[in-house]
Amino acid sequence: MMAESVKLNLSFDTSKPEATRDGFGKGLVIEGKKNKDIIALDGDLANSTRSEWFGQEFPDRFFNVGIAEQNLVGMAAGLALAGKIPFACSFAGFLVNRGHDIIRISVAYSNANVKLIGTHGGIQIGEDGPSNQSMSDIASLRALPRMVIVNPCDALEAAKAVEAFVKTKGPMYMRLTRNKLPYFHKEDYKFQLGKADIIKEGKDATILATGALVAEAMKAAKELENEGISTRVINIHTIKPLDAEAVLQAARSTKVMITAEDHNVIGGLGGGVAEVIAQQQISIPFRIIGVKDSFAESATPDQLFEKYGLSYPHLVTAVKDLMKRK
Repeated sequence: MMAESVKLNLSFDTSKPEATRDGFGKGLVIEGKKNKDIIALDGDLANSTRSEWFGQEFPDRFFNVGIAEQNLVGMAAGLALAGKIPFACSFAGFLVNRGHDIIRISVAYSNANVKLIGTHGGIQIGEDGPSNQSMSDIASLRALPRMVIVNPCDALEAAKAVEAFVKTKGPMYMRLTRNKLPYFHKEDYKFQLGKADIIKEGKDATILATGALVAEAMKAAKELENEGISTRVINIHTIKPLDAEAVLQAARSTKVMITAEDHNVIGGLGGGVAEVIAQQQISIPFRIIGVKDSFAESATPDQLFEKYGLSYPHLVTAVKDLMKRK
């Protein structure tokens, strides 16, 4: 059941933190006003995924399919094959894990124009605990042919990504946060699929971060600068296809490199970057920051980021340790 309709503010106040799921919700309504082929479906979590906002604006183009993720994806695939642009929404852990077989065959193999939206990604959802914390969704979908994967770092980037999803045909997945994140972009930001976004320049170290970890990377870079280590921060919003050129350029022009993600260290951004630099035989001190192949637990987001090594002091330590090898 959807909440009582309220007037939605579609503007972006970049002075205040906002969850990327909110940026998605606004972006979907904005695009829905332009394109009548856009349809939203949800697995009974519309209030949390923000697809509810689209449903309030366009009730005839919104479907709550209930807690049935395989049906959710299957319906979206059918709508796509009928010429619509469906956005299938749920929590990342439910959508990808429970819906994976249908995603593999009905979406990826069929090359259906389905847009998968997974909110509440990573351990940052905190107290919801391991059953809801999605730490392998990127790895699961990165291995599927044709699948594009986007993990925005702020609400505005999420909204811009929705526009790109509508304009780009094929299977696509967007991973979103429940927690509020600071803005790193202004309204004139030009989002480009597959093109890395350099947020801060630096000549000593590179931090390649995605999603919620971009904020931690920026805090780490500030502290490192105070210690005399010039640090470049690159926002890797598109994990697949990965901007290999940006990765290689950073590896060749800085002394050390780390990746940072709210995801298992296996199969995510770090794995993709490692594949690029290894296949080009580039030698650089390198480390993957993420959840070290374990399940997390129930605690506050800050407590979990600290315990599992994702908070910015851990990024600072990793860079300093690698710099000692040079």
